[in-house]
Amino acid sequence: MDQRSKLPVALLIALLIVCAITAWAPPAGRKNWALEVVPGLLLVAWMAATHKRWRLSNLVYVGTFLHMLVLIYGGYYTYANTPLGNWAKEAFHLSRNHYDRIGHFALGFFPALFTREVLLKKTPLVPGGWLAFLVWSVVFMVGAFWELIEWWTTLVVAGDVGQAFLGSQGDVWDAQWDMFLVGVGGAVALATLSKAHQRSMEEAARA
Repeated sequence: MDQRSKLPVALLIALLIVCAITAWAPPAGRKNWALEVVPGLLLVAWMAATHKRWRLSNLVYVGTFLHMLVLIYGGYYTYANTPLGNWAKEAFHLSRNHYDRIGHFALGFFPALFTREVLLKKTPLVPGGWLAFLVWSVVFMVGAFWELIEWWTTLVVAGDVGQAFLGSQGDVWDAQWDMFLVGVGGAVALATLSKAHQRSMEEAARA
């Protein structure tokens, strides 16, 4: 194994171990686990398959790993029943479990770096305002489309699993809040990590 592959491979092994443990007997059921986690695993599978000819930055690999942990935790318990969200609900006297808000913030935050890297490598775009705007637009579009996927899945799956996947908890503005937080997550990532991401890309290119 070459030096530059050590971190991605280590993260992949750790992720597979976490998946194996959490998919064995999740309280929310394997179907809900799969609905929440498999879409992310498909992206991970693509990253693994293209790693040798299309190496991404370490920052993107670490971000993807952290995002997968967010998804797995939500898929293991369902977003409405995570212990972390229930603790926050009791501690801060909230009206509901807000872990799904964290999940949608993460859906904007972590994929922003992946999208930024793809656009820099595959288009004539250069770092600057237009790149940031287009990255944010792509991330927000994905977040909005995910709301449609949740709706369609609920219609097809129905029952408790569909409602758990939707995770609205009776909030009529849930979809709007989710899309808003995806946008916030993308904006925060671009504002705080663009320079670090650029350095990570340069390091990957030199490796």
